[in-house]
Amino acid sequence: MNTKGHLIKAVDPGSIAEELELEPGDRLLKINGKEVEDIFDYEYYVDSESMVMLVEKTDGELWELEIENDYEDLGITFENGLMSDYKSCSNKCIFCFIDQMPRGMRETLYFKDDDSRLSFLQGNYVTLTNMKDHDIQRIIDFKLAPINISVHTTNPELRCRMLNNRFAGDSLKKIDTLFEAGVPMNGQIVLCRGINDGAELDRTIRDLTKYIPCMESVSVVPVGLSRFRDGLYPLEPFQKEDAQAALEIIEAWQKRIYEEHGIHFIHASDEFYLTAERDMPEEERYDGFPQLENGVGMMRLLDLEVDAALEQLRETEGGRNPEEETEEELSIATGRLAYPHVKQQVEKIRKLCPHKKVHVYEIRNDFFGEMITVAGLITGTDLKKQLAGRKLGSRLLLPVCMFRSGEEVFLDDVTREELQIALQVPINIVKSSGQDLVDAILHAETEPQIPVYEPYELKEI
Repeated sequence: MNTKGHLIKAVDPGSIAEELELEPGDRLLKINGKEVEDIFDYEYYVDSESMVMLVEKTDGELWELEIENDYEDLGITFENGLMSDYKSCSNKCIFCFIDQMPRGMRETLYFKDDDSRLSFLQGNYVTLTNMKDHDIQRIIDFKLAPINISVHTTNPELRCRMLNNRFAGDSLKKIDTLFEAGVPMNGQIVLCRGINDGAELDRTIRDLTKYIPCMESVSVVPVGLSRFRDGLYPLEPFQKEDAQAALEIIEAWQKRIYEEHGIHFIHASDEFYLTAERDMPEEERYDGFPQLENGVGMMRLLDLEVDAALEQLRETEGGRNPEEETEEELSIATGRLAYPHVKQQVEKIRKLCPHKKVHVYEIRNDFFGEMITVAGLITGTDLKKQLAGRKLGSRLLLPVCMFRSGEEVFLDDVTREELQIALQVPINIVKSSGQDLVDAILHAETEPQIPVYEPYELKEI
């Protein structure tokens, strides 16, 4: 089997690649006489006025193509999205969630990536321990940004212990190299009670401020603890007093940093405020919400977006349209963390749209354990068990974060269709914004007819 170069999976209709008669099954060998290391090499070469591409056709014939593309994309999709193997993690972090996964789940869930390329492509955070000087230099040369860094602590010795990697402390020096080159960065601190909180958290924030403005933001998130921790490092969940103490440190630094730099920089995840039983910060303190993917400001932003969507509804002629006046009973399910806030937003929507009766259900995470409260880790199995027999109405709304990216499959491989059949209700997937929530409540998705099974068949599901 030929494994040279990079296999072309698809060619976009009407693209430059189609004009050049490139086809699925062809292989890209070189550009400008140089082998292409990965997707970043490829994008770097394509972002030019012209290039020379060496391609091996499916019959083995070699084509050398002189391409005038004027910075346009060629319209090629490769079999391997990265155009090289994914880099696995060499750390054994004491807080790693993958180590807390039960056996028997799909194989991809157990792969630990620590690949800097995924930082730019998907927003993943990397520890830098997997990166060589060559990798750092490519980021600088290609002007890739921002890079998202899992810092956790700036104490080299403590970082070695937390990551179980003797090189973890030295890898912090790579932040200096990126800073000196002016590479934009974001940071993340997974906070572990009694380990990198308190004085260590204070030290870490202080150390990271010297990288402003290249380091644009840093999030602090509590360690996630599942019930599958036998034999792992003994970690304890944050209690109300612990969360309050962490917020005191973070908010004191926010004030100091804002006075000096005009940004708040360090941000606590929503979970800390909920655990501490504190109100979410005002919009201005989130600096434009750069850390949403880490659960920072999601509740506040949802509140703002719902208010904006409802205000727009009020401004429409007559307040509503006939479709929005349709009487309907429906339901929403979410995790324990978001439940009070989602319920609050739904009540605001119902005040303007009282013809919609909405049941909001809090789902307990029996699969991973009750200490896991985020909606994104709710499984189809828990939804099936806890929603059985409940009033679900004409449809059930579920947040998109419960599903695999780009698919309709839960973490435990239960599909949307399987859950619809089990609960005998259509399921609408709601995207993440407040506007999406309002729209989902007011307008049902167009779904195919759900098959109705006889009782004996339902027992087998």
